[in-house]
Amino acid sequence: MRAVIAEDSVLLRVGLVKVLEAVGYEVAAAVGDADALLTAIEEHRPQVAVIDVRMPPGFTDEGVRAALVIRRQWPEVAVLMLSQFVEERYAADLLSTNTSGVGYLLKQRVANVDDFVEALQRVADGGTALDPEVVAQLLLRKDIDPLRRLTPRERDVLGLMAEGRSNTAIAESLVVSDSAVAKHINSIFTKLDLPPADATHRRVLAVLRYLEVG
Repeated sequence: MRAVIAEDSVLLRVGLVKVLEAVGYEVAAAVGDADALLTAIEEHRPQVAVIDVRMPPGFTDEGVRAALVIRRQWPEVAVLMLSQFVEERYAADLLSTNTSGVGYLLKQRVANVDDFVEALQRVADGGTALDPEVVAQLLLRKDIDPLRRLTPRERDVLGLMAEGRSNTAIAESLVVSDSAVAKHINSIFTKLDLPPADATHRRVLAVLRYLEVG
C-alpha cells in the first residue's frame, strides 16, 4: 500500500513516516505544503494520502482545499485529514463530496498508534473514519426534523456509524447483539425516510443526514 504524507511539522511528519512504514506502507513522499502534496499525488498516485488541514503559506484551509482537488482529480486516492482542533466546517466540506475513502481525525489520535493505523486502513479500504470529537461538534449543528424521531440508542448507533464502525464494532461498543444493532439501523433508515436500496448507500445517506451535509 503506497501513501503520501503532507504535514508541515517536521517532527510529526517523521513520526507518521515511521508509523506507516512500520505497518507495511510504502511512503512515496512526505511533504510540508499543499502544492508539494498535489505534485506528489500526481507523480506517485498513492492509495492513500494523510494530510494536515492547515499548512503553509496561510495555515488556514490549504490541506482541505488540496484534499478536495485530490477527490475531484484522483478519486481513487483515499484521504485521511489530520487537524489540531475540531473544525467541523472543513469536515463537512470534505464529506459533502464523497464519503467513500475519507477520514478526519484529531492529531492527538495519532498518539494511539493502533487506533490511528486502524482508522487509516479503514479509509484506505474505502471506508470512513471520523474522530468522535468531530462527530460531537457536528451534532451541535443539528435539529434537522427527521433526527428528532430517533431514540437515544438509535442516535448512539448512528453516531458510531458516522465514525465508520461496522455493525459488529457498534455491537461491541454498546454491549448489545449484532441483531439488535441491525434492528436499530433498520429503524434509523425508516425514520430518516431512506427507502430500501443498496445497504452501503443507505448507510452513507444516513451518516450525511446525521452530519447535516446531505
